Parts: sequence; C-alpha cells; structure tokens
Amino acid sequence: MAEPASTTSRRRRVPDKIGKYVIVNEVGHGSTGTVYLSHDPYYGRDVAIKVYNMDTGGDEERARIARKMFLSEAHMVGMLQHPHILPIYDAGEESGQCYIVTEHVHGARTLSAYCRPDNLLRIDDVVEIVYKCARALHYAHSRGVIHRDIKPSNIMLTQDSDVRIIDFGIAIVSDSDISRIDGIAGSPSYMSPEQVQSLDLTNGSDLYSLGAVTYELLTGRRPFRAGNLTKLLHQIVYATPEPIHSLRAEVPEEIEDVVATTLQKDPAKRYASGADLAAALTRVHQKLRDRNARIDQQEQFGVLRRLKFFHDFSHAEIWEVLRASSWQNYAGGEEIVREGEMDDRFYIIVSGECAVERHGQRVGGLGNGDCFGEASYVPGAKRAATIRAAGPVTVLKVSSSLLEQVSASCQLRFNRVFLRTLVARLQSAEQPARVS
Repeated sequence: MAEPASTTSRRRRVPDKIGKYVIVNEVGHGSTGTVYLSHDPYYGRDVAIKVYNMDTGGDEERARIARKMFLSEAHMVGMLQHPHILPIYDAGEESGQCYIVTEHVHGARTLSAYCRPDNLLRIDDVVEIVYKCARALHYAHSRGVIHRDIKPSNIMLTQDSDVRIIDFGIAIVSDSDISRIDGIAGSPSYMSPEQVQSLDLTNGSDLYSLGAVTYELLTGRRPFRAGNLTKLLHQIVYATPEPIHSLRAEVPEEIEDVVATTLQKDPAKRYASGADLAAALTRVHQKLRDRNARIDQQEQFGVLRRLKFFHDFSHAEIWEVLRASSWQNYAGGEEIVREGEMDDRFYIIVSGECAVERHGQRVGGLGNGDCFGEASYVPGAKRAATIRAAGPVTVLKVSSSLLEQVSASCQLRFNRVFLRTLVARLQSAEQPARVS
C-alpha cells in the first residue's frame, strides 16, 4: 500500500478527476502507485482511489507486471465482501490510467506502527487482531483467493481497533490466469518456506505469513533477520526463530505454541485453515481468561442450567457450551451488535434486558434466556437489527467457529432452539396489531 504523502509527493500534480470521481487530495504514494482521497456523492461516502504506476520508463516487463497487478486487484470487485477485508467498490481504466476504488478508513494506521519494541500492543489486543485476520483469510481462501503478501503494512488498524486486510494486487485466484504474476512473490521477511522455494502455494502460506506478523507484533522483531537476502531465505527454509518468551517474558506459553504452529516449515503441520487458527486463538483466550475469572465455572454452569435456552441440554452439553463461549458485561445504552454488520458470534442473555432496534427505532425487547445473532450460522449474513443493553446486561458470547467443533448432539440442541426461536418470532410478527 502507498506510504503517506510527503512534501516531495505533494509537489506532483494532483488530478482534478479520475473517472467519475472528483479528487480531494493525495493521501499516499508508493512504488506501485498513488492513492487519492475522493468522495462518492451517490453513496455519500469517502473513498480511496489507487492509481497504478504504469510509467515504467519503457520497461515492458515492469509494465506487464503493473498491469497484471491492477487486473488481479480489480478482479476482486464484488468477490470479497468481509468486514475485515478492505472492500473494493469499483475499478476502471481511463486515458491509460488504471485505478481501483476502495473504502477510505479515516485515521487508520497499518500494523507496521506496532512492530517496534517501544510501541507494542497489549497481548490480548494482538490476539484479537490476529483472530480477525485469520477469519478474513479463511473467508478469502474459501473463495479461492490466496493473498500472498500478508505483512504488517498490508493490515490496517482503524481508530476503533477494527481490522482491514488490504492490497490483493498479487493474490492468486484459483482458475484465473489474471493473477499469475511471474516475478512477484511477496515480502521476503514474511514469505513461507514454500514461497521462497517457488513451490505451489496453498492457504497455509498465508497462515505462515500471518504467524510471522504475529511474532513481530508480540516481540518487535521479525522471526528471521539476516545481512542479505540469500541468508534470510536460507533461514526461512531451515532455521528456527528465537523463542518468543526470551524476547517478551509475559507472552503466555499457549500463545507462543499457536505462533510456533503457524511457523512450521511443513505446511501440513500448520493449522488446516484460517478457521482452525481462529478457533485455536479463541481457546487460548478463553483459557487465559479462565485463569483470572471472577465467576467460578461451576457457578456459571448453574446459571446456564437455569436459563430457558438450555432446558433441553444435558450437563455435558452445557459444559461444552461453556468451553466454546465467553461472558461479557454491558452497561445500559451500550450496543452489543449493530444492524448491518457481520459477525461470527451469537449471544444468549444471562441477565438483564435488551432493546431491539431497526433503523434507529425500538421494535422489541429481549430478556433472560433469549438469544440473538443466530444468523452468524449463515456465512455472509448481516445483522438484521441493533441490540442495545436496556440496563446492566450479562451475555454469553458463543463463537460459531468453536461451536463447529463441539459434539453433534450439542449442535443439534442449538439448531432446535434456533428453529423454535425463528418460528416464535415469525408468529409474533404475523399477530395483528391491537387497537388501544
């Protein structure tokens, strides 16, 4: 992605318009192109326009690569729609200029800012960021897209601590000649062993790169460092990184084990998918949280057993639910989920009441034992309503990625409860309004 615009870059002429987009100003410039800020009046949103650098000084090979990078990223238009992947809205070519139009995230910084030993993020923040990246990569991989260039500068952190993976310019798309760009491999420090050896790449290559990013976010150092490229690539293929705890003692062993698995030389020994990595991170987070939990799990079990949601669950199944979930408290007025967003969790109200809102208007309420967010079971489904705490509320957040790994009988119980809930809501919606 382009670097922030410098004084030198600002001296370049900023075009008045690119395609149908009126340019506000230049916001970044890099070797592959320049990024401009614009506003889309039709949708009422700010957008970023990346114009690819096709001026290669007569170098036909560089021009071919630049054009293929554009076509590869433009190919993603409408293909990848995930909350943690920067959306591409449009692409075009005008007067020899190739450009793509993406979401513009105000105030966002790439993770490069948090890879220095003196500016590291909290460990639990790193776990959350990597979890979101793993889910986003699983989504992309399930659609046949391998990013090939996962690195800190290609992951944005928004002002509200959300994540966007960016720059799919050298991605591989299955069954697509457009994305096969010879001579472009990625960023050496984050490349997988199979990538540096020019072997066929699988989803595991992106997971390795994400593991290398995680290592750096936790320690402020890359897994492998060398004085020249040849030595670096040799280390990636044959060497073992320095243990994380020797660089940052407070990193728990469980997190170090997860990173070590992602950095296995043999792709078959890594996590099988981004979903598996996300599930492993969820289990680690759960285990670490449980060590300091204020409510004893036996007490949590007793609370769940009394909720109407779990009346048909066996004791063993309730314990399974506890292991696949987390408890969270909300103050009155806080949003728990937001209308239109995508999430991979669903929620059960343990105590308190919530308001159901659509388009800013209250349309109903929920109480103890009620569930919401069950649409997370449907890939790509968006929240149909905003759920807001009406007062102090405790909810059970259940990860759908972990729920996929519980027993078949436990999953069946959930499906039955969700079905009953859906039927009850449909029947309620069909009730004629009473005249007061």
